Amino acid sequence: MECEISKVRCLFAKLCQEPKHLFPELGRKLQAPKKHGVYVLYRNDVVVHVGRTLRGKEGLNQRLKNHLYGSSSFVTTFLKDMSLLRSKEFQYQYFIVEAPRDRALLESYAIGNLCPEHLGLSE
Repeated sequence: MECEISKVRCLFAKLCQEPKHLFPELGRKLQAPKKHGVYVLYRNDVVVHVGRTLRGKEGLNQRLKNHLYGSSSFVTTFLKDMSLLRSKEFQYQYFIVEAPRDRALLESYAIGNLCPEHLGLSE
């Protein structure tokens, strides 16, 4: 168990070191890998969402496109306006994680560390 916790902490450190990317302007393609992983969305450098890929054939590219084109509950429930993602306020970062269990554990760990209010832990 301790070994798995150490592994997740290491994955989290790697995720946090990844560069942030702006979402593309209208008419340009999103540049993200078609592999599975965990991603973090920022608004003005504040974490607003942490997610992971589950099944899609196009992995992170597809999941980030879902957000960009308004096909995600995060966008429809919280942003309400998908065009906001194309502003310079929003950025994303990602880390490729092939193993489904590792993705799930990393996503949970990242949520707990980066946006605990999503878990009801804020005051």
